[in-house]
Amino acid sequence: MKERPFEGENSARWVLAFEIRRLREESGKSLAQLSEDTSYDRTYLHRLETGERLSQLPVMEALDGVYKTGGLLTRLWGLARQEVFMDRYRTFMQYEAQATIMHKYMLAVPGLLQTEDYARLVLSSGPVPDSGDPEEHVAARIGRQELLRRDPPPSIRVILDEAALRRPPADRRVWRDQLAHLVRSANSPYMTIQVLPFEAGVHDLMGGSLTLLWLPDGQSLAYFESSKSGELIDDTAEVAQHRLSYDHVRDLALSPPDSVTFIQHVMEDSTP
Repeated sequence: MKERPFEGENSARWVLAFEIRRLREESGKSLAQLSEDTSYDRTYLHRLETGERLSQLPVMEALDGVYKTGGLLTRLWGLARQEVFMDRYRTFMQYEAQATIMHKYMLAVPGLLQTEDYARLVLSSGPVPDSGDPEEHVAARIGRQELLRRDPPPSIRVILDEAALRRPPADRRVWRDQLAHLVRSANSPYMTIQVLPFEAGVHDLMGGSLTLLWLPDGQSLAYFESSKSGELIDDTAEVAQHRLSYDHVRDLALSPPDSVTFIQHVMEDSTP
């Protein structure tokens, strides 16, 4: 997906773009010379200087090496990437609210299926929000579930990695309520829940969670997310590749009835 140009001189992305251009101009290099030094395309480097693109880490490492900046650009890139992640996540939620079909592979219980008490525990396990009442963050997450009450609601398939079911919070009551909520959700005609057991072995989606969305106009999107980053993809060929990976994982997962039984067994094991 083409990245939206940065907004505002107070953003880390603006500072990064400014520094990339300043360093080149102070060095006296042209874009053509910099392209030769780094083996990256001149047009691509120009788009970094304007903030139109945010590079991958090796590009910043190469520029730090050319300018001998001791990792400055790499550190600025890390800050800018976090800003882009938040922006992409907001965009993803806007698409999610419109989607007619969703397929998810998750390493943790997705927000759409979390109880309020469990969401509160999950959100409290991370850094304290810089601003706002923490309860507002809980309300915002639970508020996303309004899309499940649309008429008609979206058709949703969630593949839960077994890891999502093997990391209970300290409060076992909250955990049992969460597991029970998953079982109830699986009974919805619009919801399919499958469990990918550890015994399924290695697969292409290890290391992150994937959401595939189909919108009313027929457009399809993919959102690949790790704990601290996310990528929103609208390129047709890339989305198709992610869909193939998802289909492979679905083939490895337990059937929907066996998955519900699996969750029920986990719930029984969590009872004192």
